[in-house]
Amino acid sequence: MSPAEYDVAIIGGGPAGATAAYELAKSGASVLLLDREGRPKPCGGAVPPRLIEDFEVPPEQIVARVATARIISPKSQAVEMTIDGHRRRAGTSYVGMVDREKFDRWLRQRAEDAGADLKRGTFEHVEERDGGGFALDYRDVHGARVSCRSRLVIGADGANSAVRRQMFSPAARPPYVFAYHEIVRSPESGDFDKSRCDVVYDGAISPDFYGWVFPHGPVTSVGVGSAKKGFDLKAATSELRRRSGLGDADIVRREGAPLPLYPLKRFDNGRGVLLIGDAAGVVAPSSGEGIYYAMCSGELAGRSAQETLRTNDVRALKSVRHEFSRMHGRTFFILRMMQYFWYSSDGRRERFVSMCRDPDVQKLTWESYLDKKIVRREPMAHLRVFLKDMSHLMGIAKA
Repeated sequence: MSPAEYDVAIIGGGPAGATAAYELAKSGASVLLLDREGRPKPCGGAVPPRLIEDFEVPPEQIVARVATARIISPKSQAVEMTIDGHRRRAGTSYVGMVDREKFDRWLRQRAEDAGADLKRGTFEHVEERDGGGFALDYRDVHGARVSCRSRLVIGADGANSAVRRQMFSPAARPPYVFAYHEIVRSPESGDFDKSRCDVVYDGAISPDFYGWVFPHGPVTSVGVGSAKKGFDLKAATSELRRRSGLGDADIVRREGAPLPLYPLKRFDNGRGVLLIGDAAGVVAPSSGEGIYYAMCSGELAGRSAQETLRTNDVRALKSVRHEFSRMHGRTFFILRMMQYFWYSSDGRRERFVSMCRDPDVQKLTWESYLDKKIVRREPMAHLRVFLKDMSHLMGIAKA
């Protein structure tokens, strides 16, 4: 039997790969979407209103609605940041929470319904063919080797992308934060607030990142991230559960994986292979947020791949990195600088949490997060935040 032929082979069926497959399939392209199911990524599961609106996520995928984030410092200073009053765009005024296992499955089903050929299996190898295009091999769920061919390849197979390792230079590897979380059953009684996310900035919980407690209705994600080698993520998560009153909660599952810290300098290799999602490093610095940015990169990839198929010019794939940088580069730069400075010591974390009490800081933070862009309409608010930020940097303001 001759190998199946596709216009595009997409390796990885998470938010990035499934979105790219959906965009391509609905345009009429033949698409292989290969996914190894059963290993959902450790993720808080927060999605902003812009994602829900832009990608038409149905209400049943939102398992919880969070209206408040509580920021907690090393000295247990707690600052509540409420969304109400900070929503500029029409629509919802909450952060939606999704169950990644169910959400990713829905995204893959949507792509399949649009015409993508969804296969379950484990990717093994890809190579360029002499006559153009690519030859790929994977193992299906029964362990049998399957071969296919495609004109283009999109790697959406996570931070440790096998597509990237095989088709890009060894230097194309971003630095990582390692994330670990435990999904526990949410308490049905007591003081636990299912409508609030907790973000913990404390060196004992994470020496260089943060810990989180994100409710998902009947279950809650409790996790920690760190790039420090040797740091015990499981012990830190156990301590975070204890502090949050979840120490005795039943554990549903445990998950761990690396998260890239910032995007690669190139998303394509110049020969018809494109990386998106975690494989391309499109995870927001300082927050580790990746679902929205993964889906954005997938949508851009789908459009650029359509252009490449139409013109047979792989240079069109370069537009994904360029367009993503135009849309989010400024935000990523600011977040990266914030992480570099404010996460470097408990003293600075304490000052950072103090800054979050300020109404101007909260306003700009929520507007930028909810709408996924740096808000520019109130220059005086930016100036006030800048001056307050400088006073904290120089130690003039009280922590």
